[in-house]
Parts: sequence; structure tokens; C-alpha cells
Amino acid sequence: MVAEPDGDLQGRLQERLQAIRAELPAHTRLLAVSKGQSAAAIRQAVALGQRSFGESRLQEAQAKQRELADLEPLDWHFIGRLQANKVRPVLRAFGTIHVIDSLALAQRVQRIAADEGLAPRVLFQVKFRPDAAKGGFSVAELQQLWPQLRELAPALPVGLMTITPLGLGPADSAAVFAECRALADALSLPECSMGMSGDWRMAGAAGSSWVRIGSALFGQRV
Repeated sequence: MVAEPDGDLQGRLQERLQAIRAELPAHTRLLAVSKGQSAAAIRQAVALGQRSFGESRLQEAQAKQRELADLEPLDWHFIGRLQANKVRPVLRAFGTIHVIDSLALAQRVQRIAADEGLAPRVLFQVKFRPDAAKGGFSVAELQQLWPQLRELAPALPVGLMTITPLGLGPADSAAVFAECRALADALSLPECSMGMSGDWRMAGAAGSSWVRIGSALFGQRV
């Protein structure tokens, strides 16, 4: 976790946030990736008008949520690998889940959401290029399973999420983003979560609904 931001850090955060907002397309929203950042840093971002935050570690996020409980409810997104035994507490802590990567996980989310009386927004992780380091549906798998995946009420399927493989060049990355947007449109899903600190401009141009920005906003984690 980083140290609590002082006045200089607050000023740098404001500059970065303003610069990112100035370049975001109208259809693209900023998901501030706050994993590894302090609750104080999140509080500073909230004071500057940011409401949506992405976390990938449940216990870390829960601790921050407790520290920030005096604020108006924030828009928390879970962006880490979702383990089956963590579904219930994740659903209690997050309104949007970006990482549904199998039919079994999707159906578990559906069952537990019904038990808890929750209606989480869910996005399906898709691999558009082979990548042993990442989970997700292949395009063919997603299309084959779509009749089941789209019927997850009370969970609400809203979009697709993708992460480009490490080392992919700009042209290939742009192609992946375009393919993700096209598949989401074909499935009548409004949202695409794609693009991070190094490639968010390209993702936004391709039609990303959410760009997940951490270090380019908060600075490097220490």
C-alpha cells in the first residue's frame, strides 16, 4: 500500500485525472484501478469527482470500503480472478464483476445472487488471441454457450472484458479491441471493458465502455 497522499500528491492526482478525462471519448468511462492504493488515495480521487473504482483482492477492498463508509456509496468493480469460494463475499462487496470466465462460474454467481437478493452486473472475459497466462472464453465457446449465459437473472449480463496478451504490437492490440467491440454488439451487449494504463487511448477509440487505469492515474504502487 502507498503512503497517504499529501498536498503534492493530491495535485498530481488532479492533474492526471483532468488529463485523462480530457482525452476520454464520450462513450468511455474511467474505472480507477485502486488495488494497491490506500483508502486515502481513493478519498482524494472521490473529492475530485471519481466514483468508480476497480479492485482485485477481496480483503484489501473490504478494508478500504470500511474506511470509506462515511462517503456516499461508491461504484465498486471486481477485476481480479474470481475464485468459486469467494463469490458470495465478492457479490456483497461489488456491484459489477468483470471476470466471468466459465459457464460454471456464471451459474454460481447466478445462484448466489438469487440467495443474496442481489442483481450484479457481469461481464464475460474473452480471449481473442491464445494466451496461456489468462483465463476466459474463446470466441467460439462464448457463442456456443450464449443461450445459457444470457439467462443469468438476477445477475445482469452487460458486456465483455478482454486483456491483450503481453508483447502484442499496437496493430494487433487495436484489432483485438475492435473484435471485442464487434462481438459485444453482435450479442447486444452495451459494454466493453478493455484498455489499461498503456493502451487505454486505443481501446477508447475502438469503442471501450470502461478503461481500467491504475498507474497512469495514481502513479506506481510501492
